[in-house]
Amino acid sequence: MASKTFRDVIAWQKAHEFVLAFYDTKKFFPDDEKFALIPQFQRAAISIAANIAEGYRKLSKADKLRFFNIAQGSLEECRYYIILAHDVGYYSEMVANELYEKIEEASTVLNAYCKAINESRGISGEQTNVSP
Repeated sequence: MASKTFRDVIAWQKAHEFVLAFYDTKKFFPDDEKFALIPQFQRAAISIAANIAEGYRKLSKADKLRFFNIAQGSLEECRYYIILAHDVGYYSEMVANELYEKIEEASTVLNAYCKAINESRGISGEQTNVSP
């Protein structure tokens, strides 16, 4: 079934779940991270879902994949922030693992989505906007 909006794309759904999970963990950061790690992590997390949404409507395969690749880069940036937050003691092992599971789900689905688009023979309307 073809998706009608970016909200139908499983990759976006998983990325959005990760963003919401991050927002739930902001309370674990100390006040002195209010202008340092928190906004960096927040921007990177939001960038994953935002770039999937933006790339969704792009017509060429190259344009779509460029936005999805930016999302993949932001996803990797967030992986590092999870490690950092854990290693400096802001996240417990349990919280870090929960976030890591969410980001891994988003990564797996986004990679599959990119592969499906890359392997498609051409773009005709919404044909490549399918959820893997």
